[in-house]
Amino acid sequence: MTHALIKGETGEWEMVIGLEVHAQVIANSKLFSGASIEFGAAPNTHVSLVDAAMPGMLPVLNQHVVEQGIKTGLGLKAQVNKYSVFARKNYFYPDLPQGYQISQSDHPIVGEGIIEVDLPDGSTKEIGITRMHLEQDAGKSVHDMHPSKSYVDLNRSGSALMEIVSEPDIRSADEAAAYVNKIRMILRYLGTCDGNMDEGSMRADVNISVRKPGDEYGTRAEIKNVNSIKAMTQAIGFEVNRQIDIIEDGGEVDQETRLWDPVKLETRALRSKEDAHDYRYFPDPDLLPLELTDELIERIKATLPELPDEKKHRFMNEFSLNAYDASVLIAEQNRAAFYETVVKTAGDAKLSANWVINELLGALNKAGKDLDDSPVIAEQLGQLVARIVDNTISGKIAKDVFADMMESGKDADLIIDEKGLKQVTDTGAIEAIIDEVIVNNPDNVAAYRGGKDKLFGFFVGQVMKASQGKANPTIVNELLKNKLS
Repeated sequence: MTHALIKGETGEWEMVIGLEVHAQVIANSKLFSGASIEFGAAPNTHVSLVDAAMPGMLPVLNQHVVEQGIKTGLGLKAQVNKYSVFARKNYFYPDLPQGYQISQSDHPIVGEGIIEVDLPDGSTKEIGITRMHLEQDAGKSVHDMHPSKSYVDLNRSGSALMEIVSEPDIRSADEAAAYVNKIRMILRYLGTCDGNMDEGSMRADVNISVRKPGDEYGTRAEIKNVNSIKAMTQAIGFEVNRQIDIIEDGGEVDQETRLWDPVKLETRALRSKEDAHDYRYFPDPDLLPLELTDELIERIKATLPELPDEKKHRFMNEFSLNAYDASVLIAEQNRAAFYETVVKTAGDAKLSANWVINELLGALNKAGKDLDDSPVIAEQLGQLVARIVDNTISGKIAKDVFADMMESGKDADLIIDEKGLKQVTDTGAIEAIIDEVIVNNPDNVAAYRGGKDKLFGFFVGQVMKASQGKANPTIVNELLKNKLS
């Protein structure tokens, strides 16, 4: 879905989407206890008395998590509120031992912000952020370990989450995907969340409604805990069509919470949607309001890295890259740093971008490797690109050298020397090869001079073949034109 309007039987419909992204804070311990949050531990081994809601246990706020929340707010270009309040959100669930979740309601730590997302067609769009608040995670119910019983794992209970709530500004599955990707990218740059959706450290609730363009917002359904970009786009596609079908058949969409079924590729009803008053929010009596100083906010602001949008625009201005190349290169911090090292060594920004994006990332993807596992490091790739720039080798031979580098890990210069691949730039030597090709192909020479210009490619190919690909293509072209004319 690359556009906002969907065709139904009664005309065009517009989807309206808002996202609640839940991001687990990078920290050594939980929001209100000292228990570990390490992923992959045996069930119920990272549970303190506070997490298990034992009588008389009091929460103690994790200062590092608060600082991570401030950093995230600043990174999202949002308002950091100096006064915020932790509240109890009351509901019953087997993996919620307290019978309530400590969250923030009327007074969140971060207020309104805005982020720019990059869309597949090359355009950008600004999407508003309503708020970001800190809250503790619930535990996890496991339903597939016993035929008739569910198990509860409280390792996640009490882990610190940042819930980032967007404005209902999103109008397509592509925009939703771009938004989540950008949020994840910013959090990874900041070091406040690892963004690993497959491990559950980042997930999204998707609020969807449909309307005729220009009408009031329709009744929304919320799809809970979608844990991949692919699942989110599939869920949006299904849910939008489900709602349109209901309305066009004369029915009404229920306000409800739904789950995405990745096997049947459909959403299904979980429960009717509670409004905020159903949760009976009230300030947690065990926690004082959180009051931040200007000095703390400024200190954290001074530690912010160069953020994705700033880096993207710098790459476009400093290296004259187009928006697409810049966006690909800044997608991960280590990728952007790798590219800058290649440029520094090679001296040609555009050629370096082509080699990082097309050759290196393509080869790593094919091999199933990450950039951190690349056999070719940035300085080595920069050296290879530099040899194209200084005409030591041609771009075609460079691809052969690169393949050897990926396999052996050797430097480009060593491979070029070992295999005798240096480009021939001696005009006398190239001229001798051209003369020989012309002598051996009198019929084609006559045909070319008779007007068959397309034969020029044939001559270039013959010269390159005779030189084993080492002749400088630019010099070959110039000399051939003179000789044949």
